[in-house]
Amino acid sequence: MALDLFPLAGMVFDDNAAAADRGRVVSVSMFVAVLCLCMVVGHLLEESRWTNESITSIVIGCIVGTIILVASKGKNSHIVRFDQELFFMYLLPPIIFNAGFQVKKKQFFHNFLTILLFGVVGIFISFVIISAGSWKLFPKIGFTGLSIQEYLALGAIFSSTDTVCTLQVLHQDETPRLYSLVFGEGVVNDATSIVLFNTIQKLDVSKLEGWAVLHVFGDFLYLFFTSTILGIAIGLLTSYALRALYFGSRHSTDREIALMVLMAYLSYMMAELSQLSGILTVFFCGIVMSHYAWHNVTENSRITTRHIFATMSFIAETFIFLYVGMDALDIEKWKAMKTSLKTCFGIYGVIIFLVLLGRAAFVFPLSILSNYISSHSETSLITLRHQVVIWWAGLMRGAVSIALAFSQFAHSGVTWDPVYATMITSTMVVVLFSTLVFGFLTKPLINVVLPHHVHHGSDQQPKTDDITLSLIPPEDSAESGLQQARRSLSRLLARPVHTIHAYWRKFDDKYMRPVFGGPT
Repeated sequence: MALDLFPLAGMVFDDNAAAADRGRVVSVSMFVAVLCLCMVVGHLLEESRWTNESITSIVIGCIVGTIILVASKGKNSHIVRFDQELFFMYLLPPIIFNAGFQVKKKQFFHNFLTILLFGVVGIFISFVIISAGSWKLFPKIGFTGLSIQEYLALGAIFSSTDTVCTLQVLHQDETPRLYSLVFGEGVVNDATSIVLFNTIQKLDVSKLEGWAVLHVFGDFLYLFFTSTILGIAIGLLTSYALRALYFGSRHSTDREIALMVLMAYLSYMMAELSQLSGILTVFFCGIVMSHYAWHNVTENSRITTRHIFATMSFIAETFIFLYVGMDALDIEKWKAMKTSLKTCFGIYGVIIFLVLLGRAAFVFPLSILSNYISSHSETSLITLRHQVVIWWAGLMRGAVSIALAFSQFAHSGVTWDPVYATMITSTMVVVLFSTLVFGFLTKPLINVVLPHHVHHGSDQQPKTDDITLSLIPPEDSAESGLQQARRSLSRLLARPVHTIHAYWRKFDDKYMRPVFGGPT
């Protein structure tokens, strides 16, 4: 009899495993169906005055979560459980790579200094205000239990913005510089906040000294530049391989596309394995590939890659916003939380107030600084209307904030600590509130601040091609080397952006494109 029990036990084990596998298949199938629903509804509401696809996905997620919560009698509210590894390894890379691949490079680098001011310096200002403000105000509303390191992590979590709502409303052709600033700051902001968050995770708060701030800033600069260099190197390697092998001569469209996709993902994974910033690496890899590699493939591959990268990014963004809506009703997190309702609303109010304050504390002063730097050059100024739009664009919080909150306060998407559960639910509430309320108001606000029938002349950029010849001296010039150096320095001080761009174009045409390819 004892011998007969082993086959029975094996059958029971196989049945349980089969049931678990079937449950996963059903969950994935349901989630894919809801994703399709989000895309259809988003398309139908595309011309809506008040909503966009990200808001639509969140609302549908909340509705589906409510249905699941009722159907399971209050035991569950989502089809899949959030996993930060899934987010950082599979969902975030296609979004960031597509941002770099589709970016208008001339506009992006023309405004690169201002973008760095907003996306790097601004993040540190917002980080300090949110960290110090929460550390000072949370105990006054009756919420305690966080360590110094967790307050610092909180500053990094809520310094990350989500500019998708604003970018869906802005018209790139009408306001090219404003669109470039909002778009560029959004990408650099995400990368900076994640790098800053990872730096804080490695920080030993028990040994904080006067040089600790410089140490943190030094680590940040190291990660920033090494990640950028790695992305550029892999992008150039891919471009050289496509040019040297020239798959197009054999009509190998599939190989061309596969190589670009795999190398892009490899750049992200190599950065993560090297403990660098995968976001920065894959973003600059996308920029380099679009500048060189894209021109080394067949016409069919060019069209296909544009659509493939955009489609992957779109699906990933929809997936994230849909999950945010469903996870807001996760009953386990709300049950684990022991904080009173009054204190919870106090936490929500403090965080939103600090987000508003931290955003304003750097957008308007740094805009004035950017205008002062640009006042003696060719760059147009950032008007007060544009400053308001830039400030508003960064008020929304999104998936990066949620992923960082889970990384800090949860393990595999689950936490039973009441304090940590409060912080995760607070993050969800702030993300939902900022996306829904601020997102709903984005279109009306921009229509008031930037009427479509008004063309802001200050947003139009001078054409680089018109001044390139005047910036680069002729090859047969009779001037001495010292005189040419003086002329070059005076041009650099008078028109820095276009001077650098003109010399870069000359270097690019002469040395880079013959090796790595590119537009002729």
